Amino acid sequence: MCPITKSAKKAWRQSLKRRKKNLLYKEKIKNLIKEVRNLVLGKKTEEAKKLLPRVYKILDKAAKERVIKKNTVARKKSRITKLLSRIKSES
Repeated sequence: MCPITKSAKKAWRQSLKRRKKNLLYKEKIKNLIKEVRNLVLGKKTEEAKKLLPRVYKILDKAAKERVIKKNTVARKKSRITKLLSRIKSES
Protein backbone atom coordinates (compact mmCIF):
# COMPACT_ATOMS: atom_id res chain seq x y z
CA MET A 1 0.00 0.00 0.00
CA CYS A 2 1.50 3.27 -1.12
CA PRO A 3 -0.03 6.70 -0.53
CA ILE A 4 -0.37 8.95 -3.56
CA THR A 5 -0.87 12.55 -2.42
CA LYS A 6 1.76 14.52 -0.57
CA SER A 7 -0.38 14.87 2.56
CA ALA A 8 -1.15 11.14 2.59
CA LYS A 9 2.57 10.36 2.38
CA LYS A 10 3.27 12.62 5.34
CA ALA A 11 0.40 11.10 7.34
CA TRP A 12 1.76 7.64 6.58
CA ARG A 13 5.25 8.60 7.78
CA GLN A 14 3.77 10.08 10.95
CA SER A 15 1.71 7.00 11.66
CA LEU A 16 4.77 4.75 11.25
CA LYS A 17 6.75 6.91 13.66
CA ARG A 18 3.91 6.91 16.21
CA ARG A 19 3.40 3.16 15.87
CA LYS A 20 7.07 2.55 16.58
CA LYS A 21 6.96 4.72 19.70
CA ASN A 22 3.72 3.16 20.94
CA LEU A 23 5.01 -0.37 20.48
CA LEU A 24 8.17 0.55 22.39
CA TYR A 25 6.09 1.78 25.36
CA LYS A 26 3.86 -1.30 25.29
CA GLU A 27 6.85 -3.66 25.20
CA LYS A 28 8.49 -1.88 28.16
CA ILE A 29 5.27 -2.09 30.16
CA LYS A 30 4.75 -5.74 29.32
CA ASN A 31 8.33 -6.68 30.21
CA LEU A 32 8.36 -4.77 33.51
CA ILE A 33 5.05 -6.23 34.65
CA LYS A 34 6.22 -9.70 33.70
CA GLU A 35 9.44 -9.14 35.64
CA VAL A 36 7.54 -8.04 38.76
CA ARG A 37 5.21 -11.05 38.55
CA ASN A 38 8.16 -13.43 38.17
CA LEU A 39 9.89 -11.88 41.18
CA VAL A 40 6.73 -12.24 43.25
CA LEU A 41 6.32 -15.87 42.21
CA GLY A 42 9.97 -16.46 43.09
CA LYS A 43 9.29 -15.06 46.59
CA LYS A 44 11.58 -12.07 45.97
CA THR A 45 9.12 -9.42 47.14
CA GLU A 46 11.81 -6.92 48.16
CA GLU A 47 13.21 -6.82 44.64
CA ALA A 48 9.70 -6.54 43.23
CA LYS A 49 9.01 -3.57 45.52
CA LYS A 50 12.16 -1.86 44.29
CA LEU A 51 10.96 -2.32 40.72
CA LEU A 52 7.50 -0.88 41.47
CA PRO A 53 8.43 2.84 41.02
CA ARG A 54 9.84 2.06 37.56
CA VAL A 55 6.61 0.29 36.61
CA TYR A 56 4.53 3.23 37.87
CA LYS A 57 6.71 5.71 36.01
CA ILE A 58 6.48 3.95 32.64
CA LEU A 59 2.72 3.42 33.06
CA ASP A 60 2.13 7.08 33.90
CA LYS A 61 4.31 8.22 31.03
CA ALA A 62 2.40 5.97 28.61
CA ALA A 63 -0.89 7.43 29.83
CA LYS A 64 0.45 10.95 29.44
CA GLU A 65 1.57 10.19 25.88
CA ARG A 66 -1.86 8.60 25.26
CA VAL A 67 -0.38 5.25 24.34
CA ILE A 68 -2.79 3.55 26.74
CA LYS A 69 -5.84 4.93 28.53
CA LYS A 70 -5.55 6.27 32.06
CA ASN A 71 -8.11 3.79 33.41
CA THR A 72 -6.04 0.96 31.99
CA VAL A 73 -3.01 2.39 33.77
CA ALA A 74 -4.97 2.65 37.02
CA ARG A 75 -6.11 -0.96 36.68
CA LYS A 76 -2.60 -2.26 35.99
CA LYS A 77 -1.12 -0.31 38.92
CA SER A 78 -3.87 -1.51 41.21
CA ARG A 79 -3.43 -5.15 40.28
CA ILE A 80 0.34 -5.07 40.75
CA THR A 81 0.02 -3.36 44.14
CA LYS A 82 -2.67 -5.83 45.17
CA LEU A 83 -0.43 -8.74 44.15
CA LEU A 84 2.49 -7.40 46.20
CA SER A 85 0.35 -6.70 49.27
CA ARG A 86 -1.28 -10.15 49.09
CA ILE A 87 2.15 -11.84 48.99
CA LYS A 88 3.39 -9.65 51.84
CA SER A 89 0.39 -10.54 54.04
CA GLU A 90 0.87 -14.29 53.39
CA SER A 91 4.51 -14.21 54.54
